Amino acid sequence: MSRRRKLRRSHGGAALTAVLLLGTLFVSPGTAASAACTGSGWVASWAASPTDALVPVDASGGPAPTSVTRQTLRMMISPHLGGSTLRIRLTNRFGSSPVTFGRVTVAKQQRGAAIGAATPVLFGGKTSVTVPAGSDLVSDATQFTFAAFDHLAVSMYVPGRAESVTKHWNANATSYLTPALSGDRTAETSGAPFTTRTGSWLYLGGLDVEAPTSTHAVVAFGDSITDGFVGGSPLSIPADKSVADTDQRYPDFLQRRLLDAGAPISIVNAGIGSNMLLTDGTPLMLGPSGVKRFGQDALAHPGVTGVLLLEGINDLGLTRSSAVSLIAGLTTLVDQAHAAGVKVWLGTILPASNALIDGTLLAPDSERNRQQVNTWIRQQDLADGVVDFDLALRDPSNPSVLRAEYASVDNLHPSPAGYRAMAQTVDLNLLASPGCAA
Repeated sequence: MSRRRKLRRSHGGAALTAVLLLGTLFVSPGTAASAACTGSGWVASWAASPTDALVPVDASGGPAPTSVTRQTLRMMISPHLGGSTLRIRLTNRFGSSPVTFGRVTVAKQQRGAAIGAATPVLFGGKTSVTVPAGSDLVSDATQFTFAAFDHLAVSMYVPGRAESVTKHWNANATSYLTPALSGDRTAETSGAPFTTRTGSWLYLGGLDVEAPTSTHAVVAFGDSITDGFVGGSPLSIPADKSVADTDQRYPDFLQRRLLDAGAPISIVNAGIGSNMLLTDGTPLMLGPSGVKRFGQDALAHPGVTGVLLLEGINDLGLTRSSAVSLIAGLTTLVDQAHAAGVKVWLGTILPASNALIDGTLLAPDSERNRQQVNTWIRQQDLADGVVDFDLALRDPSNPSVLRAEYASVDNLHPSPAGYRAMAQTVDLNLLASPGCAA
């Protein structure tokens, strides 16, 4: 029997059927399934794939520092899975030299850069840690209670000077920095010392939570459409500032659906703006190619049992890759996931024939290749399922463009309404794990 299951948006009786099925697949405590999943383990609750350390501005045109000196960084995040024990992942993946963090804390955000009481985060029992160039590092377990979508502040003090600050370029969230030479302000609850804002996440790679082994993670892997970019002009950049800090990416909407359904699943966002499946975009903010980064950014997260894969629109638009080469790249990632014991579901590529970027200006002939790739995605039986984002968001009267209400001003990236529609397209039952997370 083929493993491929085509997904369609639910209407009427189909929606009721899905709700009933959820009651079967997402079992409550005390059932045989939950009894088999005893104990606890680490599960990724939030992540940001590192993009670069070179570009000095964020997606909205604000500052993204490429060096820091004796100052404190306060990064604001919204984890998808709550708990009472966490650990922090730091990244120096694009650093040119080791970077030392003198102190790291976690707290709940109050307003702006202001926070509640800060909890120290330790590394090998110590407050200070040095992360080698090109490396990531995980903290000790930290007792800290929070809920899904609580806005948390991770504060990091860099006591020396660090060049080549590794970042995630488009955070769609506002974070804060103190001035250079201002010292350790990681425990400072007032936001007053944090005078600089940035729309990038600096040095922060992830947050894991201790959860029952029945809980698992699904990685949403892709480009700016997974990252949640909303175009602010016909040329896409700068990003629409009005969506910052509102958690309206499609993985955010999908997580809310899972929470409402009582599903023990965390959706981890591994999107990178302008990322390409086949072509390496480093040292710019496009990040390593999807094929190159898939192991680190998708399969290496703790508790991962599945990957939602949506990538290829930038290959069509920026490098004019052929349908044959994109199909080969997607096949490679499906094989990598299965070799790791992880399921993978392929998303169809959204239309953009009337967009300037990836459309009329740069790739006026990409629509033919997009259709070929999508036809293959719908017909193949290599992956564990298909999510037909294209069918859900395209204009019925002109399938080569997004429906007007689902498009941002650049006609390439969805609007928040479009991202919500993407999340509604995913059959939640497809994401259910038949066993315990690894």
